[in-house]
Amino acid sequence: MTDETARPDAAGAPISAEDDRSVERALRVGLDEFELSDEDEALLDTHDELLGDEAERGALPVVAVVGRPNVGKSSLVNRILRRREAVVEDVPGVTRDRVSYEGEWGGRRFTIVDTGGWESHATGIHLRVAEQAEIAIELADVVLFVVDATVGATDDDEAVVKLLRKSGKPVVLIANKVDDERGEADAAALWNLGLGEPWPVSALHGRGSGDALDAVLEVLPQVSAHGAYAEGGPRRVALIGRPNVGKSSLLNKLAGAERVVVDTVAGTTRDPVDELVELGGKTWRFVDTAGIRRRVHQTRGADFYASLRTHTALEKAEVAVVLIDAEQPIAEQDIRVVQQVIDAGRSLVIAYNKWDLLDEERRYYLEREIEKELVQVPWAPRVNVSARTGRHVDRLVPALETALESWDTRIPTGRLNAFLGEIVAAHPHPVRGGKQPRILFATQASTRPPRFVIFASGFIEAGYRRFLERRLREQFGFDGTPIEVSVRVREKRRR
Repeated sequence: MTDETARPDAAGAPISAEDDRSVERALRVGLDEFELSDEDEALLDTHDELLGDEAERGALPVVAVVGRPNVGKSSLVNRILRRREAVVEDVPGVTRDRVSYEGEWGGRRFTIVDTGGWESHATGIHLRVAEQAEIAIELADVVLFVVDATVGATDDDEAVVKLLRKSGKPVVLIANKVDDERGEADAAALWNLGLGEPWPVSALHGRGSGDALDAVLEVLPQVSAHGAYAEGGPRRVALIGRPNVGKSSLLNKLAGAERVVVDTVAGTTRDPVDELVELGGKTWRFVDTAGIRRRVHQTRGADFYASLRTHTALEKAEVAVVLIDAEQPIAEQDIRVVQQVIDAGRSLVIAYNKWDLLDEERRYYLEREIEKELVQVPWAPRVNVSARTGRHVDRLVPALETALESWDTRIPTGRLNAFLGEIVAAHPHPVRGGKQPRILFATQASTRPPRFVIFASGFIEAGYRRFLERRLREQFGFDGTPIEVSVRVREKRRR
């Protein structure tokens, strides 16, 4: 969507781009009365530019910061960002998920990814942390490997080195906690890791961080090899689901060849398999993946790495087709797979496979199950297919196109605020504690998926947020994509 064409308002009357901008300017004046952070100002000043340049932003090169627990990864991230973003505590394991930020050095912008500590013999939740770190390495263009120079290289550090060599990614070795010249001898000992020059750094005090970042820029590409796909290229579709729901059979039918081994034994597919497929007059890149099993954190060996690669394939995809075996009752695993797509921020199509094998009774009960179990995703396009016979697989195309179009949709700021103004006037937020929060201003911070930021004078309840999301979908569609609505509470300036 663009700003230049006239759009109908809620009553059907056309609204011009100039009207959109007039509404935005009027509301921005009122927002000046409230305390705004530097981050707020940056969002408000640049949101149109950011949205217009979404594809380019998505292609920023990626720097992953990895290492074992408590070596100072998050402190280094904060040093690079020149602000306290990553949570830092002198306890191993504070960071658990991959968290990405946008950084800049020497006029170059990049995405920097903070990860949890990697341990070779991790169990339970720590195994999930290690899995996230491995995904970060696979999706990175450059890896910052952080080692505690005061401790020296440990067995876990050696294990990370093997992982990095296998990845083939450029690595910049950081010898952290070198607070003065006396520690540089400890840093020099890390040459033995075989990763090239160790850069002595004190993430806490900033010593040596500039030289290390210069080394990063020397190997950092201009555009990420793993970021957003270029406009006009094949859209990337991940086929995911629990084991043995027919993902490989569907890919073979789409490709018109026995591209993937198919067997009734669950777990035949281990590695994601890419295939360019001509469908509906377009070329698509479909990726068959290993089935997502329950209790992945207890998985070992080949199954663990198959699950890891499936998560990575989802991260790289733009839209996911979740296959559900229509013959079987909808399981908790199916719901978990759908939630993983939403959590990853990917557009979503749900395909019910083996539809040709259903009798009327099973179809009746399946509809009841969908109403009960998948109530959180009524916005996901649905396709009933048979991977075995190829029945209705052509219907995937309009569903995929709808989901991707919604994923890329942005709403002009003026139009968004005019719409929210109408909604709030008709259905104001409930009064709590004698106060009624006001929505001051709203903007769409990004697409892929659409993310909205609402500035308010008080706390907006979760129920009212869900109401706003539902009305946004009713007005603007967003079929096939998750949308995020966050609220920033701001107080009036003190005079």
